[in-house]
Amino acid sequence: MKEEVFISIQDLPAPRSEVFPFFADPANLEALTPPWLRFEVLTPRPLPRGEGALFDYRIRVRGLPIRWRTLIEAFAPGERFVDRQIAGPCALWHHTHRFEDLPDGGTRMTDQVRYRIGWGWIGQIVTALWVRRDIARIFDYRKQVLATRFRPVPGPRSAP
Repeated sequence: MKEEVFISIQDLPAPRSEVFPFFADPANLEALTPPWLRFEVLTPRPLPRGEGALFDYRIRVRGLPIRWRTLIEAFAPGERFVDRQIAGPCALWHHTHRFEDLPDGGTRMTDQVRYRIGWGWIGQIVTALWVRRDIARIFDYRKQVLATRFRPVPGPRSAP
């Protein structure tokens, strides 16, 4: 089965010095995941950080409980990090998070997910029917959460 690529870009009205630490904290992943996945971090607290960190999760996909283990395989503070599935529902899951400064002082966050379900022709059908749409829904949910979390602070109004 061929590799799929999903890209999500979101501009946030906060500097990288605020945005990156939020994403670097694995405990925030629960808040960024839609409730319908019933996402739960299983790794004992305190959660590890940085390159080499391993995480265990439990999610529900279409009602089926699935365990998922990821490895942070690259970590460049303030710039990017990469998580890769070690065990879970996909034959490949490779997620790169990139953070760039915007001219207005905000941050552009780019998520690139390379994935492959596996299971031969059955996986192709599952991907076509559900997986692409579900991944888009997950990242749409994240965008909503982040738009609220990093809402711009209103400045003083000037008199007419």
